[in-house]
Amino acid sequence: MTKRRLIKVAKEAFFHAGEYAFAGRKNKKRDFRATWISRISHAVVARGTSYSKFMHACKKANIIIDRKIMAYLIVNKPENFDAIFKTSQGA
Repeated sequence: MTKRRLIKVAKEAFFHAGEYAFAGRKNKKRDFRATWISRISHAVVARGTSYSKFMHACKKANIIIDRKIMAYLIVNKPENFDAIFKTSQGA
């Protein structure tokens, strides 16, 4: 409880907060990517294949859609994701 009374301790807390905020911004990107991969994985497993096989099939079929957009399609436009899935499996 000294941060509100002692200037030196308050300064230290302020500097550490800046460092934690920097690291938090980096971790946020990692967390979002993990969420996207998880969504794609669950959708693909429900259709009968694994995440890694699906991503490999997408690369072979020359489907260049990033994970963020695929996760968006799964949640909001599943019929479009089904079309992408069928196209990737056909290749």
